[in-house]
Amino acid sequence: MDRQGVAQKKKSLAKPNKNCLAKEICPVRDVLNYIGDKWSMLIILELGSHSPLRFGELKNAIGGISQKMLTITLRQLEHDGFVKRVYFMEVPPRVEYSITPLGESLMKALNNLVTWAKDNTETILTARKKSL
Repeated sequence: MDRQGVAQKKKSLAKPNKNCLAKEICPVRDVLNYIGDKWSMLIILELGSHSPLRFGELKNAIGGISQKMLTITLRQLEHDGFVKRVYFMEVPPRVEYSITPLGESLMKALNNLVTWAKDNTETILTARKKSL
């Protein structure tokens, strides 16, 4: 998602949901719009298990994510308070990412999701085979 995509996402959050009061942002929709994509969840899970990590270490640990997407997602997670970015003034410059207390609290919910996924993978795969 490029910067325009992030801007569009933020705009859509400002619009009230019909299931929410007119002037409030629906909390579930707001959170899921940002952390519901696969990259955000994987980044939070990785940092929650191996924090702090440098950009390259995080990219290698996640696998399959482009440098651009990792940069955009880390910026958004930092903006929302889930990830902390520390810049070290040295040569060459070094940046480390770690999970924040807010990110740690999200980790608890994500760990439940991971457990559920592991427990139900076989059932899901069987259902997929039946539907083909």
